[in-house]
Formats: sequence, C-alpha cells, structure tokens
Amino acid sequence: MKTYMAKPETIERKWYVVDATGMTLGRLATRVASVLRGKNKPTFTPNVDTGDYVIVINCAKVVLTGKKLEQKYYSYHTGYVGGLKQIGYDKLMKTRPDFVVKKAVKGMLPKNSLGRAMADKLFVYCGAEHKQQAQQPVELKLD
Repeated sequence: MKTYMAKPETIERKWYVVDATGMTLGRLATRVASVLRGKNKPTFTPNVDTGDYVIVINCAKVVLTGKKLEQKYYSYHTGYVGGLKQIGYDKLMKTRPDFVVKKAVKGMLPKNSLGRAMADKLFVYCGAEHKQQAQQPVELKLD
C-alpha cells in the first residue's frame, strides 16, 4: 500500500460558514484552524495547503472564560524606544472582535509561508451577514 501525497493541482476546496455565537474563543480557534489546515480531510498532507475556506460570522458574540476579559492583554511594539503598547481584551472585544478571532486562529497555524497562505482563507465578520454568498458556503457544525 502506498502513502497518498496531495498535490496542489488536485485539491478540492470547500467553503464553510461557522456561527461563533456563544462559543469559547480558544475552542472556536482550534476547530477553525484544523479546517483551514485540512486536518479534517483524509487527504491531509503536512507540506501542502489542503485546507478549506472558512467564514466566521457573529464574532462579536464570542465568549472568553474566567477573568480573561479583564486580565488578558494584546501587546505589540511600535518600533520606537519605549514603544511597548498593551490593549486589554475588554476594549478589543468592543472595538475589533474580528481581530481577536483572526489572531487566535492565526496563532494556531504553522509559522511559515504555508501558514500565511492558510490564514488568507479565513474571513471573519462581526455581524450575521457576509460577502461570500456567491461561493455557496455550507454551514459547519462545531460542537
């Protein structure tokens, strides 16, 4: 028996819609990352992007457990001396909940050009409407 290795020309990609209402951020991110990576398919190959497209709607209704909303911070550096900035997740969830979900999913993908290509197949929207109706996405049930 030979091992199947996927080729970029033979990959069939599907479109999925995930409703994030009431879901925990980390659990949502792990399941979306595995679909983006293609781990839910029998044709998964680690060195080829075999994943599908994922649309996440209602990301503003994602839940953070415990005291993460008050205690967790997003840190970044401006590049200037003393330019370390921190923004609390309570403020981020009010202003840019799509950024929070994208960052959580991107952190669970490979840190190379393949991971960046996988992250480009993620579309996150704060409301219930999205712009990808023409692709006829299928609803993906995440338990």
